[in-house]
Amino acid sequence: MPASLSAFLSDVLRLSVWLVLLTIIFVPLERWFGARHAPRPRKELLQDIAYYVISSLAPALLLSVPMAMLAVAAQHLVPGALATAIAELPPLLRLALAFLVAETGFYWGHRLSHELPWLWRFHALHHSTGHLHFLSNTRTHPVDMVVTRLFGLVPLHLLGLAAPNAAGSSAPALLLVLGTVWGFFIHANLRWRLGPLEWLLTTPAFHHWHHSRYDHINHNYAATLPVLDRVFGSHYLPRHWPEEYGSDTPQPPSLAGQLLDPLLPPPSR
Repeated sequence: MPASLSAFLSDVLRLSVWLVLLTIIFVPLERWFGARHAPRPRKELLQDIAYYVISSLAPALLLSVPMAMLAVAAQHLVPGALATAIAELPPLLRLALAFLVAETGFYWGHRLSHELPWLWRFHALHHSTGHLHFLSNTRTHPVDMVVTRLFGLVPLHLLGLAAPNAAGSSAPALLLVLGTVWGFFIHANLRWRLGPLEWLLTTPAFHHWHHSRYDHINHNYAATLPVLDRVFGSHYLPRHWPEEYGSDTPQPPSLAGQLLDPLLPPPSR
């Protein structure tokens, strides 16, 4: 069997196992602790599964070449003294710094995807669902995921906190895995309030307000650190929950249409 086919089948198996585990965990929790609403149409559920696969495979494929080029460029752009100083930090401090730098980058990548119309064309798909659930996490256009990840990963490479070799890739890989797992949690249909923890980490309540349909869709951009929204003036977390989710940006009904529509020129007015 060719190595590329073997790797692809391995990825599909891994994704299938993860989907089964996520379903076992979140479906009962959402049924017990979530808001009651009508079942999702079968077509939407199948699209969610398709986006789960696409969002898991496409970004790594699309980012491999840019990250390799960036790693080479960083050697010429970053002062040697800065690279040396960062390299000499204790491992735990380097990891904490990598986490803060990446999360700040993800914050701004996400925020600009709302504020710049040409990026919103891709990001609007993520806000199209009228009811949040754990698979809403991966209902995302591949271009949107690549843009956001570039904002988080580029600073890591420029500062020497990540590198293309096995040792240097551990920090970004760990951050992406943890961020993805946490993303399923904060998108889940769970009506939990977590008290003081909401000051330290993003929660379902925090992120549900980001998916509210109208006034607060441009708040709560942080992936895991709500302090970033406090620092940059976009934090919003009242005691009650949003009444309506979704977006006024129309989406084509088919999967192919949703993927292709943002790539086409906008209709002339």
